[in-house]
Amino acid sequence: MEKSVRKIVVSIVGRPNVGKSTLFNRILRRREAIVDDHPGVTRDRKSAETEWEGCRFTLVDTGGYIPKTDDIIEEGVTQQVRFAIHESDFITFLIDGTTAITDVDGEVAELLRKSSRPCLVVVNKIDNMKREPDAAVFVQFGLGEPIPVSALAGRGIGDMLSFIVKGLYRQSQIEKEMKDDVVRLAVVGKPNAGKSTFVNVILGQERLLVTDIPGTTRDAVDVWVRSHGKDIQLIDTAGMRKRTKINKNVEYYSNLRTHKVIDRCDVACIFTDAEEGVTQQDMRVIHEVVEKKKGVLLVINKWDLIEKEREHIRQFEEKLERRLRGLDYIPVLFVSCKNNLRVFKILEMACRIFDERGKRVPSPQLNRFIEDLYRELSPPAVAGKRIRIMYGSQVGEQPPRFAFFSNYPNLIKESYQRFLENRIRDVFGFEGVPLTIRFKKK
Repeated sequence: MEKSVRKIVVSIVGRPNVGKSTLFNRILRRREAIVDDHPGVTRDRKSAETEWEGCRFTLVDTGGYIPKTDDIIEEGVTQQVRFAIHESDFITFLIDGTTAITDVDGEVAELLRKSSRPCLVVVNKIDNMKREPDAAVFVQFGLGEPIPVSALAGRGIGDMLSFIVKGLYRQSQIEKEMKDDVVRLAVVGKPNAGKSTFVNVILGQERLLVTDIPGTTRDAVDVWVRSHGKDIQLIDTAGMRKRTKINKNVEYYSNLRTHKVIDRCDVACIFTDAEEGVTQQDMRVIHEVVEKKKGVLLVINKWDLIEKEREHIRQFEEKLERRLRGLDYIPVLFVSCKNNLRVFKILEMACRIFDERGKRVPSPQLNRFIEDLYRELSPPAVAGKRIRIMYGSQVGEQPPRFAFFSNYPNLIKESYQRFLENRIRDVFGFEGVPLTIRFKKK
């Protein structure tokens, strides 16, 4: 399997004024977040990329958790903390070591226990060795052995970060140990395109909440089905929106989660609304999936609402063809999840794309293909130099990667590269699968 490149998210949570922003700045080694002794200074989430021991991750600073409040802003901050817990790969639960355990500390600990997210209890403001025993009392939360630190002085921060990285490594090993024949199918697209309805139809029950209000689904929900001899991990995600329309913390985390789902899936099923057609936002999602070399299937949902007059259908198909120019290897299904029209065809096609993504072309067969291709159309000469592709090899699968060796690899024109890719698809298939083709010096 290919190496994961998804973004890892580590969030710092806790009640107000325990030093979360100070710890955030200390880890980043710069003053990124505003720090003040007055509780509640941090309201909006703050995130930044950082690295420790070769592990890169996104660090998120959250506002203080206040469970019972009539203040609208404080309630919004608290809701943000809940979503940060749910959307993170690892949680740093920060506690003030100079005060007794509070009810709010207990409520945050309860949230973490229910979330089952890997976490670390970090006791702040432990400025010297004499005070380290004070941290032991927090073991009663049942979240593991606490680590004493001083965010202000930088004491114990390295040990804390090493523990976090080990936790992230263990989590990645668990993901790698999942069976290779599991199809990880992400269901993505704009809000209200019918993604949750699709999942409910497949399961034969109202597993996910469905309303006419766009954005009902905010979390990514994993369910399991078996189809065509394969176990399918079906991941229904919140709808992806333009960044300019993301004005709520919950939507920030929903979009972050959706991008992560694309990172870890094998095949992305992109849902669009037939009445709207394939929009620019849909194309951005498609291009993200293609760039990440995932299998891709385009589903035009609500096809029952489209007028079936011949001229109207022709215009629809022509517009779709223009949108997908250069991406015509992507299969398109016209369905109606509401009316159960071709819904199960989606799973059949996703399994087929999964198999195509794992296909391997033997080197002798590929080299015979190169010989036939050269007789059909050789690369055009450049500056009087005759270009020849000697041989090639498939150097990887899931996703498929090819290397072709030439006397002048840098002179092969983009048009001939497209021609080569199209001929590979004509002969070997790879429906719904982006290909990686590299030219190397012989």
